[in-house]
Amino acid sequence: MADLFPPDLPRFNGLNAAGSPRKDAPIFARRHASDTLLRDGLPYSKKLVAHTSCVNALAVSKDGRWLASAGDDPYLQVWDFHQEALSEPASKFVGPRGNVFTLAFSASGQFVYSGDTRNIIHQYDISDLKDPVTRIERGSQAGSPSWSNHQHGDSLRAISCHPEQDALFLSAAEDGCMILHDMRADPRYTRAQRILQHRAELTGLQYHPTMPNIFATSDNRGCVCLRDIRMAFGPLSQRRDEGVVHKYVTTVARQGVSNMARPEASSLVFDREGRRLAVTMLHHLPTLYALNDPYPIAVFSGRHYPNGAAVSPGEKTYSNSCTMKHGSFGSLGSDRDLYYAQGSDDFRTYVWKIPEESALLESRMVVENSDWMKARRPGELGYSATLLGPRYVPQEISTPHARLTGHDSIINTALCHPYEPYILTAGIERYIRLHSPTAASPSTEPLVPTPKAVRTIASSSPGAHDVFLRAMGMLDETDLDDSDDSQSIALFDQILRMEGDGDVFAIRAWREDEEDTSDEDEDKDWAEGTLYQ
Repeated sequence: MADLFPPDLPRFNGLNAAGSPRKDAPIFARRHASDTLLRDGLPYSKKLVAHTSCVNALAVSKDGRWLASAGDDPYLQVWDFHQEALSEPASKFVGPRGNVFTLAFSASGQFVYSGDTRNIIHQYDISDLKDPVTRIERGSQAGSPSWSNHQHGDSLRAISCHPEQDALFLSAAEDGCMILHDMRADPRYTRAQRILQHRAELTGLQYHPTMPNIFATSDNRGCVCLRDIRMAFGPLSQRRDEGVVHKYVTTVARQGVSNMARPEASSLVFDREGRRLAVTMLHHLPTLYALNDPYPIAVFSGRHYPNGAAVSPGEKTYSNSCTMKHGSFGSLGSDRDLYYAQGSDDFRTYVWKIPEESALLESRMVVENSDWMKARRPGELGYSATLLGPRYVPQEISTPHARLTGHDSIINTALCHPYEPYILTAGIERYIRLHSPTAASPSTEPLVPTPKAVRTIASSSPGAHDVFLRAMGMLDETDLDDSDDSQSIALFDQILRMEGDGDVFAIRAWREDEEDTSDEDEDKDWAEGTLYQ
């Protein structure tokens, strides 16, 4: 049998400095084994093919068995990691009438929820998929939703299920509406009491994984905050401050630039312990917060190769200037979420290893505005709640642990499996790619080395204008070949030519007088006139 630990790596022997067994030896042994396994990144992969168009959303059940996928076609596919070889879905369901950008499993994994751009939430019951006989009887026949909801008035952006109870879940949409859904026969609140109207388009929402009364939200104005369900929903008399209990500072300054910017916060995610919150920023870098700290503790970039060398001048690296992206934390075989993964406009997925929170806090600098204006470090980023306030400069994690390839266009979703060292990526193309550190592992054989070449976009394309007009519905599409991803790729190539590499300080310039000034009396008048008639 081959030695798991290569000879050039130090072995963990489970002893402390005095030679006695360590109480935490199993934990450290697991982390050491994970580090060894991931030493070369995740160089192997395979395609999971079932969709007929872009794959926008992925979700994994809490027990790690089921993977749900959906996108621009009218199907929700469910994959089973308990299969001997993960090569095709265990089942598929129909229902979505628009593009799906959010999926979520209920606490027990019995239900999957989808939200689409036609403002519809569908619930799918997958409990019978555990029975092989039922799956054989169903064959290729697509299942139907077990429940649907049409309460939202615009595209669904986020669904999050209660971490313990199957009957509860939250949804958020571009209509600014948050809804607490209660599937119990005797719900705690009335329908009106389960609605909270926000004054901006909502882009993200997630239950806290261990404190079920807490959830986080983000919106297109860059507002990111924690909310308490007990203050956000229910009778008007118990509501306070739209449920907000903590706000995160997302306004950013750059030395050498006179104005500040507030990027759109396009999605967010907790780690499994709920100690950290990662926010995907449009035209900016993924930003990491500690739960109770208003200022970031780190930002993630791709300025260096995984080996630590600086990226060559002019070479494309991490960017996020178009499409809705979702990142995720992952353990990749360890005992806690040590990694963060995010897709990029350069057709790669970036995987960063996160230093300990104490180290990040220690390295964060606080620079007074008077010193900041001297621009001693041109280009440095700092976060501040006010124009004249001190700048908090978080550590930039600029060396990713791995850069995953294998796609020919933008990656919208990077999802870490909760237990296995897998990362699943999807985006503009009609397939999912499963990445692994080894060529063989349970349920995923066979895997092959992932192609390392990354496609580059030509500065112009003769047919780019026609592709764009077809996408806008201004040219006939009947003569197009729909057997591959070439048209979708060409469309997003053109979008990248038009919108790529946007400067957030020009696109999202921020003034302090733009801060929310809504008062409690106005909120009461609006709520009484709109929700409680």
